[in-house]
Amino acid sequence: MFDELSQRFEEAVKSLRGQATISETNVEGALKDVRRALLEADVSLAVVREFVDEVRRKAVGTEVVRGVSPDQKFIQVVHEQLVETMGGENAPLAAGGKAGAPSVVLMAGLQGAGKTTATAKLGLHLKDQGRKTLLVAADVYRPAAIDQLQTLGQQIGVEVFSLGADAKPEAIASAGIDKARAEGFDTVLIDTAGRLQIDTAMMEEMVRIRQAAQPDEVLLVVDSMIGQEAAELTRAFHEQVGITGAVLTKLDGDSRGGAALSIRKVSGAPIKFIGTGEKVEALQPFHPERMASRILGMGDVLTLVEKATKEVELADVERMQRKLQEASFDFSDFVQQMRLIKRMGSLGGLMKMIPGMNKIDDGMLKQGEQQLKKIEAMIGSMTQAEREDPDLLAANPSRRRRIAGGSGHTAADVDKVLADFQKMRGFMQQMTRGGGMGGGMPGMGGGFPGMGFPGMGGGFPGMGGFPGMGGAPGRGGGAPRKAPKPAKKKKGFGEL
Repeated sequence: MFDELSQRFEEAVKSLRGQATISETNVEGALKDVRRALLEADVSLAVVREFVDEVRRKAVGTEVVRGVSPDQKFIQVVHEQLVETMGGENAPLAAGGKAGAPSVVLMAGLQGAGKTTATAKLGLHLKDQGRKTLLVAADVYRPAAIDQLQTLGQQIGVEVFSLGADAKPEAIASAGIDKARAEGFDTVLIDTAGRLQIDTAMMEEMVRIRQAAQPDEVLLVVDSMIGQEAAELTRAFHEQVGITGAVLTKLDGDSRGGAALSIRKVSGAPIKFIGTGEKVEALQPFHPERMASRILGMGDVLTLVEKATKEVELADVERMQRKLQEASFDFSDFVQQMRLIKRMGSLGGLMKMIPGMNKIDDGMLKQGEQQLKKIEAMIGSMTQAEREDPDLLAANPSRRRRIAGGSGHTAADVDKVLADFQKMRGFMQQMTRGGGMGGGMPGMGGGFPGMGFPGMGGGFPGMGGFPGMGGAPGRGGGAPRKAPKPAKKKKGFGEL
């Protein structure tokens, strides 16, 4: 989402490179670029003005310490202001719930913002935190809204309460809370109806539901694709209904970032969660500092680690580490690691959380994902014995030809995947034994899914080190031909 904005900020900083200090004269060019970048990202004009004025005030005359260049100092100032603009720190859900009473969260929003899906996503998020959650279907107007929530609830293993489409929403909300209290649920999420636009009937109904439910939180679900209008929408809801926070959806789309940068300043309501994909697992708590880092191309390591930690069991970590050290990592392990990546999100989305990786071309990432699919198809054509012992394939060309025919690829394709895999396996053994990938990401046995980061041995698909992949510019394809010298160990993810 922030690719274009990130590029604009990078261009703004260029004018300060080579300067001895930050002065009113040389900072103006950078500020003009920042202003243009924010306006093109559809950030509210009032927010842009305040942002630029604050950056100017903090940057001009600031002391640049030895070893830090003016452009680096300017980035620091911009980063701090981005964090402040988006709220400063994460705003968690209110604890709520008096003794014996469940915590109640009322979900509101316009039609089409993804409210029902966001309700289910939040239900799964709370379930993963160990909370017993009840979803209440109080959208009685949109066709199939109740069915949609019930289907999603079934999918995530969270109970859904409904009185059908003929009951009044406020009666459904009250009955749902009574059920939660009687059956020991600690959280209730109430999905309400939306409209195509704000109208009197909608607001009056929301007020009635709020009075009936007495919620601890009222979360407004906002489509990030509507840009700065998201902030005005949030303010309107807040003034008429009273909200405690926002859930920003569709951040994986081509929205330009104006909503994320405008909501807190214009409406006063914090963004509490962000939707980063269509999958029901694609909901994250909103952290202004992490988002600011992503906007400036610094990555989002903490979120990446959290994603990995959530998906991986400690026993799997130890087993994978052992297999890497013994060079017994096989094709079955490879497929397991690839499926882990898929559960964590898209390859492109994960890559851009890594510092410095935001410049990687989207086309290259898509090519890497396509290559992974091809490799998975080849592995799917192998017997169990061949997956567990790749040496069987190296010694038998007829096996490789059979796999090529079964997967719809050429024998040369299979040969390359096998050769790259064997090189990678040997290199990973040396890296793990030599401590070059010490620490690594949680659950990855050092590096990313047992493979290492680009420039750290294994590499990501399409960036060197993965079997059958080309390699990013300047990184080379496949695993290195020679093992690194012990004196020049490469840092693992845990050491960055």
